[in-house]
Amino acid sequence: MSGFLAALTCGALACAPAQAQIAWQPCPESNNIACAKLAVPLDPADPAQGTITLALRRHLAPVGESKDAVIALAGGPGQAAIPFVGQFGQILGPILSTRDLIVFDQRGTGLSHPLSCAAFEHLRGGVSPSAVGICGGQIGSTRGFYTTEDTAADIEAIRQAAGYEKLVLYGTSYGTKVAERYAQEHPSHVEALVLDSVVPPNGPEAFDGTTFAAVRRILRQLCAGSACAHITHNPVGDLARLVKRMGGRSVRGRLIEGNGKAQTTHISSNDLLSILMEGDFDPILRAEFPAAVRAAVRGDNAPLARLAARGDGGEEGEEGEEGLKEGFNVPLYFSTICDETTFPWSRAVNGTKRFREALSALNGQGESAFTPFTASNALSLSDVADCAGWPLTGGPETGTGPLPNVPTLILSGADDLRTPTANAREVADQIPDARLLVVPNTGHSVLGADPTPCAHNALQALFENKPVKACKITTPPALALPTPLPPRSIAEVPAAKGINGLPGRTLGASVLTLGDFSRQILLGILENLGEVLLGSGSVRVGGLRAGWGGIVHGKLELHGYSYVPGVTVSGKISSSGATLTIGGSRAAHGTLKVSAKGTLTGVLGGHPIHLKAPRSTKVGLESSAVFAPSRVSALVANTSRLAALHEQGTVALLQAVFGASR
Repeated sequence: MSGFLAALTCGALACAPAQAQIAWQPCPESNNIACAKLAVPLDPADPAQGTITLALRRHLAPVGESKDAVIALAGGPGQAAIPFVGQFGQILGPILSTRDLIVFDQRGTGLSHPLSCAAFEHLRGGVSPSAVGICGGQIGSTRGFYTTEDTAADIEAIRQAAGYEKLVLYGTSYGTKVAERYAQEHPSHVEALVLDSVVPPNGPEAFDGTTFAAVRRILRQLCAGSACAHITHNPVGDLARLVKRMGGRSVRGRLIEGNGKAQTTHISSNDLLSILMEGDFDPILRAEFPAAVRAAVRGDNAPLARLAARGDGGEEGEEGEEGLKEGFNVPLYFSTICDETTFPWSRAVNGTKRFREALSALNGQGESAFTPFTASNALSLSDVADCAGWPLTGGPETGTGPLPNVPTLILSGADDLRTPTANAREVADQIPDARLLVVPNTGHSVLGADPTPCAHNALQALFENKPVKACKITTPPALALPTPLPPRSIAEVPAAKGINGLPGRTLGASVLTLGDFSRQILLGILENLGEVLLGSGSVRVGGLRAGWGGIVHGKLELHGYSYVPGVTVSGKISSSGATLTIGGSRAAHGTLKVSAKGTLTGVLGGHPIHLKAPRSTKVGLESSAVFAPSRVSALVANTSRLAALHEQGTVALLQAVFGASR
């Protein structure tokens, strides 16, 4: 009898775990990680159908021989897990001191018999429903063996072959569904569950109802505490108005690229939804959303065009969490999602009829179910169109048992749209003693994104049998706070204190322009961090209205950079200050100088300028000098400090010009 069949027999007889039967070898890329392969049945219910091979990685507990292991599960479905071995180790930290860490590419992904189909080989930017159907046919009859249930069976095969008594299941996103399924099928072998960004056992929903319900809450959350006082009193209403105005079409926006050239972009309501969803991983992106939407409602689409470009809101064809990116297996995604999701259709009818049945069910929910978006947006976000033509296996849905009442930590980001907190509460209600932690100012994948120690403290508390403490509500980092509403004209800019007329408004517009440039150049540095650290990349950003600015030969420069229509700023900034030329068709022309101590002097439209920044706060342009090459490498690794410098500098200049922060 082979070792693998012996393990199966032992499992069937519920005997004690056998001695480890996996041939671990040192991995070529690391002395601390061992590599192995394990053959498992293609069909766990019928081993005679053949086997597939899983790729595994193991990190041993530092002391003693562990009888238990942590299984770390990636998201998706479709995401390979082995590339994240190091990250899993860092995230799980202390709980690995007495447990081995096991990571494996789930069947159909990465190095574990990855699925492929010719229909997807030359895709660029997305998939079509017809290609999805063709792909299913190309995979053949084995496409039905890549479900969550099959992966749960693989985990049990790994446990038996590796000789572990119990497992801690740690999953993120779709990985939580795999962990839940294993716990339902093999409760006696579960030591604990750590579920981060939860998909319920019966999820995901066909039309993402919890996601659309969370949009309203998260927008109001973003604007809580008067954070949007100078932007809007109703961010949800603004978005609903803009979506209604779009009416299924797109609006045009003028985008200024890093070379100062303008291009016309098109933004649809689906793009707006994509931007919000991308905000799960990029709170800075989401912070710009209320002002960009409000500006578009007022007829100014430039902020929205800039936001869409940054968020790649115009890209289509994203599947799961990683779209068509490297390491994500799209055929596996559809093999799992299309067969498992409870779509409102009969599995026995053809693709056309399935789609019609789903559309009828969608329309029956009413538009209010998706406000401020629409049923059309829900259809676009869903997998209905793609999965309607997928050749289903036709097998009956298998039932599952209850979730065991084992030590469980459920983590939910308060700002998560992909797997909203409603999902986490649903699962917590099914495990009587589960500990639910909702983490503020955090989106998807909490343990990897929480800017505070709160989530990691909760993880440690679970395994020390201590109470899990609620997170403190803190103010988000400066860059994650809602951005100001850009003026549509210089007439909307308040005049500087003590300086009336056009010169006063021009000075105000110039300082607002410097604030915008400060933010954009910081974002440019963060997006090109590797190149900046190596000193091999320059960073250039476009103005909102015209021109560009950036790091040129180690210095900050602006070239006709415009934030307020008709006002341009040109010049250079260094640690000793700045000399700026103010121009534009609507401005009072002149020159401004800013000293390192924060004094603004110069002449605008013949009017002399002399203002001092408050002593209690650093001057903005002095803070901007952190971008000099000699200091970049020391600062760019600390986003929070850069954000604080941005905030300090902007507030200081605004106080100097207007007499109060704006």
